[in-house]
Amino acid sequence: MARITAGLTTSHIPAIGAAIDLGKTEEPYWKPLFAGYEWTKAWATENLPDVVILVYNDHASAFTPEIVPTFALGCADEFPPADEGYGARPVPVVRGRPDLAAHLAQTLILDEFDLTLMYKLDVDHGLTVPLSLVYGQPDEWPVQVIPLAVNVVQYPPPTGHRCYRLGQAIRRATASFGEDLTVHVWGTGGMSHQLQGPRAGFINKEFDTAFLDRLVKDPDGLARMPHIEYVREAGSEGIELVMWLIMRGALGRDVEELHRFYHVPGSNTAVGHIVLRPADPSRQEEN
Repeated sequence: MARITAGLTTSHIPAIGAAIDLGKTEEPYWKPLFAGYEWTKAWATENLPDVVILVYNDHASAFTPEIVPTFALGCADEFPPADEGYGARPVPVVRGRPDLAAHLAQTLILDEFDLTLMYKLDVDHGLTVPLSLVYGQPDEWPVQVIPLAVNVVQYPPPTGHRCYRLGQAIRRATASFGEDLTVHVWGTGGMSHQLQGPRAGFINKEFDTAFLDRLVKDPDGLARMPHIEYVREAGSEGIELVMWLIMRGALGRDVEELHRFYHVPGSNTAVGHIVLRPADPSRQEEN
């Protein structure tokens, strides 16, 4: 069967992608941020999965305010980088895994999760920046990727509990896939930040630290956090953190924390990053 052997989370700030693309990673402002991913890049080389299920949010690249799916699963053979108004990032085309994506679609829909299935999807910085942070600047991404886009842009987004339950369903669905594959699940976005209004630039380190602690040790309790608490404590864009709960649900009850990094600021955002693995990857049937 396919096995989920690790999960990670990371912010997906567009300015990070620009710093990589323009060769600014060694500049004094950016160097401490990229240093926090050196451990992960080394670990990723030794722990390369067959497939990454990458949870992210679209930034009006593939979807518009007229069509906003709550959950959209990428089922295509490939996903080109999106033109976000200044040209596509100079990164490789993302290679999909259609057979596993089709299995996930069938299993999750029969498990009563309503998904939008995407057979054509341009992916923006929400997906490509995390790949760059972990895998650098290769000629081709070393893994196949199944994008899972979540609406955290236009009200109402899904609850943290719904996202957590979706992660658990992804765990069950992956375990029922017939081929022997290793799978990682990534949750992206966050941490605390607000991009507009009187609280523009808002960052709450205390909340972010507590969120990371609870993500590891108390995901069931964390999943019950209401939308208003995310907005109040983490800023209007802090709601992106519900996507991290999909990753956490997919790893099962008990996890081992391998690496953690937190940095302020990354542009005008708190940068959070954590790498986890299931305490017992062989027991994929448990929530």
